Order: sequence, then structure tokens, then C-alpha cells
Amino acid sequence: MNIIGRVTADAQVRNVSNSKQVVNFSVAINDSYRNKAGERIEQTTYFDCAYWISPKVAGILTKGTLVELTGRVSARAWTGSDGETHAGLNFYTSQIKLHGRGKKSETVQTPTRTNNSKEKDDLPF
Repeated sequence: MNIIGRVTADAQVRNVSNSKQVVNFSVAINDSYRNKAGERIEQTTYFDCAYWISPKVAGILTKGTLVELTGRVSARAWTGSDGETHAGLNFYTSQIKLHGRGKKSETVQTPTRTNNSKEKDDLPF
């Protein structure tokens, strides 16, 4: 699934185990439509996002940044300490594309690792 929205607050890196870190951030998606009476209705949907691949991305996920995210969504529900039922959306992000920063968009995704330290191309042609 892809979503496009704005980061609502600077991303936070959290340590979850000995060597695992997760980047948590929230994205707001604005939508508008006209109802049967012709009135324009504005609606905002919030996603709590998690990015597990690299904590370095937290430095570019600042409040107001327009991002396109690829990943999967899940819904959650809980009862708060006040007894009220709450619901929210989680987005497990696998790819992040920044929009509106400079002339080119930047894409952050799963890095490919090679064990070969050579920079030379081994192709025969």
C-alpha cells in the first residue's frame, strides 16, 4: 500500500532490544469531498508509522516533510485509562520517498549489501 502525507512531528528512534532500533513517526493525510448538500468536507487521517530498516532516516523525517510511504497497514483498538474505546492505524513502512525537498525526490529503502569491496565491474563487456 502507498500513502502520501505530511510528517506531524520529528521522528524518534527507539531501542527495542540489544541491537534493534525502530524509527517512529506520524503522518497526516488530508482529504476533501462534497456531501449531498454540496458542502465541502475536510477529513484528516493519521497513521502511526514504524520504519525498522535504518535509524539514520530519522534525521530527514522532520515535522511538515511531505513523504510517500510504501508498506502495510494494520488497525488497532484499545481501552484508555478513562474507560473510553480508542482506535488507530499503524503503518509498517518498507520504503520512504521524500517530496518537495530540493529539485529531486529522495528514496530510502532496504539497502543492498555486498560482500565484495571491489569497485571495479567484473562484467566481461
